[in-house]
Formats: sequence, structure tokens, C-alpha cells
Amino acid sequence: MKFLDEIKRRRTFGIVSHPDAGKTTLTEKLLLFGGAIRVAGAVKSNKIKKGATSDFMEIERQRGISVATSVMGFEYDGYKVNILDTPGHQDFQEDTFRTLTAVDSVIIVIDAAKGVEPQTEKLMNVCRMRKTPVIVFVNKMDRPAGDSFTLMDEIEEQLKIQVRPLSWPINNGPDFKGVYNIFNRSLKLFNPNIQEIEERIKFEDISSPDLEDHIGDDAETLREELELVEGVYPEFNSEEYLAGDLAPVFFGSALYNFGVQELLDAFLQIAPSPKPSFAEEREVKPDESGFSGFVFKIHANIDPNHRSRIAFVKICSGKFERNKMYKHIRSGKTVRISSPTAFMASQKEIVEEAFPGDIIGVPDNGNFIIGDTITDNEEIHFKGLPSFSPELFRYIENADPMKSKQLAKGIDQLMDEGVAQLFTSQFNGRKIIGTVGQLQFEVIQYRLEHEYNAKCRFEPLSMYKACWIESDDPKILTEFKKRKHQKMAKDKLGRDVFMADSSFILQMAQDEFKGIKFHFTSEF
Repeated sequence: MKFLDEIKRRRTFGIVSHPDAGKTTLTEKLLLFGGAIRVAGAVKSNKIKKGATSDFMEIERQRGISVATSVMGFEYDGYKVNILDTPGHQDFQEDTFRTLTAVDSVIIVIDAAKGVEPQTEKLMNVCRMRKTPVIVFVNKMDRPAGDSFTLMDEIEEQLKIQVRPLSWPINNGPDFKGVYNIFNRSLKLFNPNIQEIEERIKFEDISSPDLEDHIGDDAETLREELELVEGVYPEFNSEEYLAGDLAPVFFGSALYNFGVQELLDAFLQIAPSPKPSFAEEREVKPDESGFSGFVFKIHANIDPNHRSRIAFVKICSGKFERNKMYKHIRSGKTVRISSPTAFMASQKEIVEEAFPGDIIGVPDNGNFIIGDTITDNEEIHFKGLPSFSPELFRYIENADPMKSKQLAKGIDQLMDEGVAQLFTSQFNGRKIIGTVGQLQFEVIQYRLEHEYNAKCRFEPLSMYKACWIESDDPKILTEFKKRKHQKMAKDKLGRDVFMADSSFILQMAQDEFKGIKFHFTSEF
């Protein structure tokens, strides 16, 4: 197959949602269609020992939540589909933000009963900033839910995007009878006792009395609602969707594998193939002959039997070939990638080649950090992978003096993954962990003990904000660091960070030192 054809058949997308909206369940069902797995794991069921395929960390299986982004690929209907399943929990939103830099489109999952939740709004803001096309999947229609038109209004208002239903539900909860697919004019009936892929009933003319044979008295209501849909919402326009201005909406129940195939089939037709990426130097188009890619995630211990560490690389342009020499831009060294892997959740297989849109795993001995660029030889730097200023801070201390090496290695690797941020106080040399949420501290403690055989304890630290600082005038910078030496720290890359106790202290420092620039993300 030609290089350009390979690019056109790629679909790389992220699935995002508020916790518990059914995102991981939807991922599983999509994988079933691709033949990538044969049985879906019930995420929350204690009866089924097999956890969700995409949740491969022990702590995820215990809690029934995703705390790390999983990457999965499969072939379906002539397309190569790459799914990135992201954490829904807000404490891990930074991992999700970084993942959104590696996708070309997004499916947002919304719980029909709960509607749009705060975390979903935040994620939509990131999609809007990046002009990423989004499709909305309204899940759990088999449970009691509100009026579908009211839900549409809520999605438009809170996600600040025009919507266009491409399927429409027939009732909800115990009365849920199925969906009418507006996109391909077919009817699909819901049977909770059958989770197999059911036949669609082609239904071009909904005014036909045959509709009553299938859904009885609900036929007239469906006709009225579909007429209203056509009158209220704009025609589906592919260009508006691709520009990120219009969100198609589908209804279904991921748990019962219902409405998922409609979503997948329509998605493959309308979603974009790999789009250009932006480097500091220029725009990089996928069909360029020169290879380029960037590291958007690092994960240690995917396989607990081998203390392995893998850098996830999104390919932006050109063709990647195994065993070829590539340039690691930050270090200036050339690297040979001899065992690149493609992912099926925790299953990995060696790949000989990969194309723009694909995600490959590169074995890593600590050479890569998030944001690194790899190319044929061109000096470019991909952008858009910042770390945000943490909101919670704790001192981290060794709880077992015999295991100090293991602890140091564990902290080092977990910070490279972007699980949290590490600062070293310039005043007392103590190590400080900064996170976005409380749950991250628990994850760090758990993973250090179970993956690195090291124990740590956290000590409280009252801190308001960590700000990266810089100045065009070295004298002012030196003076600032001298005056504030008790509050100065270095991040993992050795950059200067000012640790402000309160918003008042930060404001005073900003007012006093006009020549200092204070940054609240690490990318400046």
C-alpha cells in the first residue's frame, strides 16, 4: 500500500469523559468490533477477575478507574484505528491534556442521567484551544435519563459548541427501545438480553406504517421528534465538524454494546486522518518524506515481570522503520530503535514500520523525557506538552533507609512519566512532590512500594504555587534568588522555581520584581 494511502486510512483519537461515564467500557466495545479482544472485562465487577483490557496497572484494577493513558490499535473495515483511553479522574488531568496533543480527534462520553459534568467541560476547553474535532456519545440510555432535547441544550451551552444529533433515542431507562440512525437512515432495536451485534433495519421512510410494527405506539413520537431535530439543528456539515465548530451526537449503551457500531462506522467516515503538527520552527505535514515524532508519555513497568520503561511516540511525518538511525534532538545523539512496539493494551508486538498517526512504544533506559522530538536529522522541536503548576505539595521522605537507591530510582522514573512533579529545595535540599490532586500521592506511594520495592512517607507542606521564573537581566535574577533563597527550588530539569506560600506573597514578589517573568506552566 502506498505511503499516502497508509496515512489516509489512519484514525487516531482519544476517548475522554468525567469518571464513571463509561469511557473504558466504550473503549472495550470498540476493541471487540476490531477483533482486538474476544471478551470485554467488567471494570467494576468483582465477580470477573479479568479487569478492563485497557486498565493494566494493579491500582487501576483495584479501584476500577483509569489513572494512566492506555494506547490500543486495531484494524477495522480497511482502517487502522488507534485509540487512546485517558484517565477520567481530575487528579490525572495533566496526563489527559498531554494525550490530547497526540490525537487528531476526540470522542466525549456523557452519562445520559448526569449530563455534562465539570471535568468534561475542562477537557472540552482543551479541545477548543487545539481546534480538535469532537463527537459526543451519550451513554447509559438503558438507565432513566432526562429529556433528550434538554440534554442537547445542556451540551451546547456547557461545552460551548453547536451540536447535531446523528442518531436519536426511542425513550430511555426501562422503556428504551433503541435508536434511529439519522446518518445512515436505519433503525436498531435494543434487547438487553442480547449483547451480540444486531442487524440494522434499513428505514429510509419513517412515515411508513411499518415503523409501528417495530416500535408500536412510540412510532408517532419518534416521527415528531425527528422532525423537530431536522428543524432545530443545522445540517451536518463535515467541514464545520473538522474545524471543531460542530459536534455530531450519538446515543447508546456501551455496557450492552448498543449504538457503538453506529458510532464507530460514522466516526471512520467523518473523522480526520492525521493532521499537521506544530513545531517551534514550522508546521510539519504528515505526508512529508522526512520522519519526525514526539514523546507524549512515558510509562514504567507496563510488564511487572520486566522492569521495563516505555516512551510513547506519536509519529507526525514520514515513515518510521525499525533499526534505522534517528536523531534525538534534545541530546543531539543518534539512536537506533531495535524493538519498537505497537500496543493492544498490555499486549505488545514488535513492529517493522509505522506511519503518521500511529503510536509506537520505544524501550527507554532513562534517555527520553516527555516532549522529546525524534527526527531523521532535522532540528525541530514539537510544542504543546507543558507541565502545569501543581496545586498540592508534600515533602517526600524515605521510610526504609535500606532501600534509598530503589526509592531514588522510583521517584526519578515516576516523575519522568509525568505522574507528578519533583522540586528540590535550594534552602534545605529536601525533595518536594507537587501534584494536581490528592489521589496522585496515593498512586505514587502504592507504585513505589509495589513496583520498586521502596517505601516513602509524605510530610505536610503549606504551599500556594510553584512558578518557573526567568529574566532578561541576569543581575535581577541573581538578586531575586538571593532575596528569596528560602523559597527557591529547582525542578527535575534544573530550572529555577519560586515556591510561593500564598497568593499575597506571590503578588508582592511580582510587584517588587517587575523584571522577572513568572510562568505557571513549564513551557515558556
